[in-house]
Amino acid sequence: MKLYFFRTRLLTLVILLCLSDLLIAQKSIHEQLEEIAIIDQKVMVPMRDGIRLATDIYRPKGNVKVPIIFSRTPYNFNSWGDGEQRTRTATKALEVVQKGYAYVVQNERGRFYSEGEWDILGTPLTDGYDAFTWMKEQDWSNGRIGTLGCSSTAEWQMAVAALDHPSHAAMVPQGFGAGVGRVGEYFEQGNWYRGGAEQMLFIAWLYGVEQDKYKPRIPKGATQEDLIRISRFYDLAPENPPVDMAEALAHLPIKDILSNVNGKREIFDKMIIRKPNDEDWFKGGLYHDDMEIGVPSFWFTSWYDVSISPNLALFNHVRNNSKDALIRDNQYLVIAPTLHCAYTRATENTIVGERSVGDARLNYSEQIYAWFDLWLKEEKNDFKEITPRVQYYTMGSNKWQSANSWPPEKAEMVTYYLSSNGHANSLYGDGILSLSKKSKGDKPDSFIYDPMNPVKSYGGNVCCTGNAVKGGAFDQQAMETREDILVYTSEPLKDGVEVSGFIESTLFVSSDAKDTDFTIKLIDVYPDGTAYNLDETIQRARYREGYDKEVFMEKDKIYKLQLTPMATSNYFKKGHRIRIEVSSSNFPRFARNLNTGGDNYDEVIGVVAKNKIHHSAEYPSNIKIPMIK
Repeated sequence: MKLYFFRTRLLTLVILLCLSDLLIAQKSIHEQLEEIAIIDQKVMVPMRDGIRLATDIYRPKGNVKVPIIFSRTPYNFNSWGDGEQRTRTATKALEVVQKGYAYVVQNERGRFYSEGEWDILGTPLTDGYDAFTWMKEQDWSNGRIGTLGCSSTAEWQMAVAALDHPSHAAMVPQGFGAGVGRVGEYFEQGNWYRGGAEQMLFIAWLYGVEQDKYKPRIPKGATQEDLIRISRFYDLAPENPPVDMAEALAHLPIKDILSNVNGKREIFDKMIIRKPNDEDWFKGGLYHDDMEIGVPSFWFTSWYDVSISPNLALFNHVRNNSKDALIRDNQYLVIAPTLHCAYTRATENTIVGERSVGDARLNYSEQIYAWFDLWLKEEKNDFKEITPRVQYYTMGSNKWQSANSWPPEKAEMVTYYLSSNGHANSLYGDGILSLSKKSKGDKPDSFIYDPMNPVKSYGGNVCCTGNAVKGGAFDQQAMETREDILVYTSEPLKDGVEVSGFIESTLFVSSDAKDTDFTIKLIDVYPDGTAYNLDETIQRARYREGYDKEVFMEKDKIYKLQLTPMATSNYFKKGHRIRIEVSSSNFPRFARNLNTGGDNYDEVIGVVAKNKIHHSAEYPSNIKIPMIK
């Protein structure tokens, strides 16, 4: 009888718990948030020049001082109403408040309800510093602030961290490449360049996000009450007409691409004419490696993001060069196998492009909050004891691994030399990757690069280009039938090998043009011929001696090119082969070089170039690959 009553009570309890969960699930995100949080929207936070930035604050109820997780963004975060876009901020706020933090989200100046004029990558660094000061002084703040965000909500964090505000206690930048200006040998300038060639993603991105200069503007000095009321029915987020970006990015000259689709041009017009070392790159919100980061950092990157190599180089730079031992010792890194900002989209069978990379899930949220608990709440948790310095996902073996550094300590550089009998053109040519260096001269490989018929981008490490490029791993075999792609492939591997680290490329090149580009793509070739791309890079020949000068080529003279290193972690299984493709275009991932030696951005007519790759004993073109056997 007692057992019967116990079972009945247990069943009743289970039913009540299920009903409670059901009732919670039926409540909207906003209703759940209102139960636990004080919500203060459209707070206009003043900057030192009088401009006010629109800020929403969500903090736990009660008279308590709490740490702050801060997100600053150019995107719309109006959380009023239903729908995924409208509930995203509220959902994040609910999660953060439940963890015992205040969540503060703020628009950059000139965006939506924030006053002032917006300038991509040009927002004053002092805006971040002033926001920290304002938050620290609030009576509900414990004075410790952590920054969090991906892509545009991450790119500003590094340069502001270099200002060393005393309340900036920790940061979690994710997919942060657009905030990296110069680090080591990389002169990305916020993803605008790679190897001196323009990356076209920002052209497409600017069309989608920049609002018309004649957009409605809220009168300066509007009250918080007015702003809240207006935001309930008008969120200042118009959409530009849909555009076929594959067609739009093909327009020449490059400087007229946005005007050709009736896009807003003011910011683009001044950026497109900047050279890689233009002084204006060093005046805005970009981080450069002469700036001292003084903040413990938990970095999140991904193999198919647009700037994985510079991102990894920045992690190494801070960890190895910070003047403060505490900062050097508190840099942590995650490298996922996903596209840009797609960490949490990993599933039991994660597909990136066409390739399955297995179960790539990770307890991201748990690790991030443990990191913030350590630095913002000053909890003595076990984050540092249980979290590897570097967590990286190895494709091919499809598993998470850990290391104390990047590259992993066991990685050894192995040199593969390019070789052929003079016809490495296409998949059907005679190009090979050999561990043996040529002992005597051989015939170089030549190909015709016509900028009016460039090699099309197919997969790769890209974001934000609309329908122009799909990112990720795709079978390259069909692309490799082109005669303007040189293909060099190793023998089938007798044993499986892990490639983890930076891949260094050296090409000896010549051309009959004054200037041209050279591209490299690293590929995993399966026994059935499937050829999945891993990473890619490019070098504009005029910048081979540095980005502070342009040195043009002399006809048929041989030059040494050091391409910016690629990066990956991939297990090449037994029987697989290692392949590289060499060409002179990867469009529209990168702007095509018109080969004239001119400015390129204002040109319409290109020059056909005959380009050569030399790989003799005297000119040993090669690729150095980090292997863990």
